[in-house]
Amino acid sequence: MESFRSLTVTQRDQVLVEQQVFDIFKTFYNLPPSSQSFMLELQRENHVEYLTKGLTGLGPSFCVLDANRPWICYWILHSIALLDEFVDPELEDNTIDFLSRCQGPNGGYAGGPGQASKILDMIIVKLLPTIFCMLTMPHLATTYAAVNSLVTLGGDKALSSINREKLYMFLRQMKDASGGFRMHDGGEIDVRACYTAISVASLLNILDDELVQNVGNYILSCQTYEGGISGEPGSEAHGGYTFCGLATMILINEVDRLDLSSLTDWVVFRQGVEGGFQGRTNKLVDGCYSFWQGGIFALLKRLNSTKGVKPIPLGDGEGSGEESPQTTASSDAAGEEGLNEDLSLGGSHSEIGDQHNTSSQVNVIDIDHNHSKGHANVEPLFNSLALQQYILLCSQELNGGLRDKPGKSRDHYHTCYCLSGLSVCQRSWLEDEDSPPLPRAVLGPYSNLLEPIHPLYNVVLDRYWGAHEFFTKS
Repeated sequence: MESFRSLTVTQRDQVLVEQQVFDIFKTFYNLPPSSQSFMLELQRENHVEYLTKGLTGLGPSFCVLDANRPWICYWILHSIALLDEFVDPELEDNTIDFLSRCQGPNGGYAGGPGQASKILDMIIVKLLPTIFCMLTMPHLATTYAAVNSLVTLGGDKALSSINREKLYMFLRQMKDASGGFRMHDGGEIDVRACYTAISVASLLNILDDELVQNVGNYILSCQTYEGGISGEPGSEAHGGYTFCGLATMILINEVDRLDLSSLTDWVVFRQGVEGGFQGRTNKLVDGCYSFWQGGIFALLKRLNSTKGVKPIPLGDGEGSGEESPQTTASSDAAGEEGLNEDLSLGGSHSEIGDQHNTSSQVNVIDIDHNHSKGHANVEPLFNSLALQQYILLCSQELNGGLRDKPGKSRDHYHTCYCLSGLSVCQRSWLEDEDSPPLPRAVLGPYSNLLEPIHPLYNVVLDRYWGAHEFFTKS
């Protein structure tokens, strides 16, 4: 006890989390096989019930998230899609209508219908309801969430509700002279803003040289001495920002400018003894980083498979991809390992008509999973089965929803990113993108297998394809 008191607060917190996690693992290993199978089973029906209930209405405690309502839509809709389920037509129509009311008259999406930027505006809203919609202040983060939500819903009604012309002008207005983007009018400039702007433009097929100009320079200025990427120059490397920065550099076809070796070194050491990932050095494990860090590996895997190609396209390798075992201390409990994977990513983006032509288009490879039939030659750089074990045993609540860590409550944010990370690691050993993972790559029953995602955007793959086809024709 005396030695425990001598530890720092950070060290004590880490010890307590490890004890909670290892107690769960110990209990699991002492259970009979039938009970172990149940604990490793993804409780699909309970998760869908929890998620659907959240989309129809939330209690008063959620008022603190009032400016994040498109995010709540995205977290829930994406989670439902990962589980290969759909919302009913009425709820889908209501969601499209709600997000349309979040769309500002000058482009982009706000955190809710009519949400304004100043207290005075809020007073005016009460006095003059007729100009309510005119005061909507769009924000890049909620624009990303709204667009991803509509892409996830899919179909002409959802996709045609996005005013791409005005959204493009909003993105141009958020562009800063530094090369980065502001989150909103007068807001902060950071890597988050760069990713959300470039991701939305790429998905909607409106990415051009004006938007891309000097973005790479800004991202590069945020790569730290550790190798990861910070939110802004001079800050600490962070898993969320590292994913955003790496994905952005891939989308603008400048990923080879990053120090990928040091970035890889940084991210591989973020997986802890619990099996899950921490977001920063000396921080606690958190289920959401199953995607924010795990998604980085999905991108690095494809970059490594194409090493030597300039510019580096994702998934354009022609290697043979031999099966390779993953040898780890926890593999005895988790079962045998899976295979290599390769998905063909990249991007090709054009303008809306002639309204914002530029002298040259962005040099980005077409995002096409059929672009390459080659196999990746690189083994997973993380323990995918240990991560699945953490998600299923420590993050999953059996009555529905997923959480940060033991002792925390479930929420839609962690449900979304835990499931996204689970999908990524289930396919981390996939050899042929046209084949499903082998059972040994999926911890627990094979019914745990989730839908594949497009890791650059974190939308379910078939929903991405629907949007890609729609906006290519538009």
